[in-house]
Amino acid sequence: MRRLFFAWLLLAALVPTAARGQGGPALSVQEVERIVKEYLLREPEVLYEALQELQRRRDAAEAERQRELLAEHRAALVASPEDPVLGDPAGDVTLVEFMDYRCGYCRSMAPALRSLLETDRRVRLVVKEFPILGPDSVTAARAALAAKKQGRYAELHWALLQARDLSEGAILELARRQGLDPERLARDMRSAEVERVVERNRALADALGITGTPSFVIGDTLIPGAAPVARLAELIAKARRPGG
Repeated sequence: MRRLFFAWLLLAALVPTAARGQGGPALSVQEVERIVKEYLLREPEVLYEALQELQRRRDAAEAERQRELLAEHRAALVASPEDPVLGDPAGDVTLVEFMDYRCGYCRSMAPALRSLLETDRRVRLVVKEFPILGPDSVTAARAALAAKKQGRYAELHWALLQARDLSEGAILELARRQGLDPERLARDMRSAEVERVVERNRALADALGITGTPSFVIGDTLIPGAAPVARLAELIAKARRPGG
């Protein structure tokens, strides 16, 4: 950073001189470029430091933009009555997951995530059904949301994350084994309400720049992609601290 500081001083001194001819003979643009080029060739670390600083500023700006977006869409993220909720519905910390039943990362994280909910009884997990991996993803998401109408969302949700076959026939049989009425489930899967939830989740994901699953939101933090459950636990603990 020290070299970068001197480079800024050099440019600050040369550019006004070239532009206004003050403080001595005026320098042409070509002469300024030559001096700067010679300096950068002599001190190449300056360019690397400048790129690092540029990236740092871009990262900070993106983080701030992300926080603003999450705040703007806070109600849609955590307070939609149509969204399934796992864990404690009145929990003191809300974790939001955008997920797809065909997503390998969602499936691999499921046991640890379920264990987290069983260990920390105060966590509220809002599940955003976000089917992006083909027709079977859509079928599974519709079935899970339809199961909510029978009060058995959790049972089918965890079962779907372990199922190999996500065709409609296989899902209806799986639902029957989980104590659901498969005929009612098949009807509710095609309801306007279920379609509305899926479309709202897609629109919300688009607004937040979420393109993959799983993606998690907790407070003003968006985690795109799979994350160790230990990392989620850290963020939950942070959210509980005053000012967290």
